[in-house]
Amino acid sequence: MIGCGSVTELKSGPAYQKTEGFELFAVMRRDLKKAEDYAKRHQVPHFYDDADALINHPEIDAIYIATPPDSHEYYALKVAESGKICCIEKPMAPSYEACLRINAAFEDRDLPLFVAYYRRSLPRFLQVKEWLDQNKIGTIRHIHWHFTKPANEIDKSKTYNWRTDATIAPGGYFDDLASHGLDLFVHLLGNITSAKGTAENRQGLYTAKDLIKGQWVHDSGVTGFGSWDFGAEKREDVVKIYGNEGNISFSVFGDVPIVLERDEKTERLDIANPEHVQWYHVQNIKAHLSGASVHPSSGETASHTAWVMDRILENKIEVINN
Repeated sequence: MIGCGSVTELKSGPAYQKTEGFELFAVMRRDLKKAEDYAKRHQVPHFYDDADALINHPEIDAIYIATPPDSHEYYALKVAESGKICCIEKPMAPSYEACLRINAAFEDRDLPLFVAYYRRSLPRFLQVKEWLDQNKIGTIRHIHWHFTKPANEIDKSKTYNWRTDATIAPGGYFDDLASHGLDLFVHLLGNITSAKGTAENRQGLYTAKDLIKGQWVHDSGVTGFGSWDFGAEKREDVVKIYGNEGNISFSVFGDVPIVLERDEKTERLDIANPEHVQWYHVQNIKAHLSGASVHPSSGETASHTAWVMDRILENKIEVINN
């Protein structure tokens, strides 16, 4: 594992450790003392401050890149060159073009490449997909996502945060958070063929954007609209999928019930996330590598999500054939 920051403490690292047949063999961080601390706390046998030493270790079969996105391409190309399997944290890279370069490197060597859009594997969203596939709300017409959150103390204090550094995350928290939802919507409703949007910096607290609006069209004809405000009074996270016979609502991040409304009846399901939220994502990696199934989040699907995000941020009315 390259990078052992907060995302790996509970969400992902233990999921790899607890998966039968997998072993978290080594971690790398540029600060060797922090790498050692992580390794000792999580009972990882080896730790490094040199990525090349970890990547090229003869007993390591696969690399999980858990660094900020501006270094994903750099490390991913090294992993591809080493001939090893790779999983990259989301977003896959700061731009669609970088995603294409990463994909090409792995495709040229016929190597598996996964991206940690783990919501595609979570039971709560698989239930939403099942409802849609069963035509529970009839013909799907539109999806709407409204997301807001207040500026936090880090934002206000000007403390450095890669999530608000325009050189790493041009859309700010949009890159880190909205990527999850947009990727999920593609999984639920099909690829997006056109997208556009507007992006502004209203607060002046950091260099990245903080107010974004976007609209898109799925290849099925379903239309979508999203608004993301990272300087609002309070946090809100509501997704609603509209059909001609009902609707489904849920939260991308909140631990709230998923709701199906149809024929004046309401069904609410509380489906809890696992302790390690990437658990099912990692189980699907194992299933993919064993030939049992195909993982839902690949370099190709993550690149498509990056394309959508680029179009929204750059307000380019561009159509892609998927």
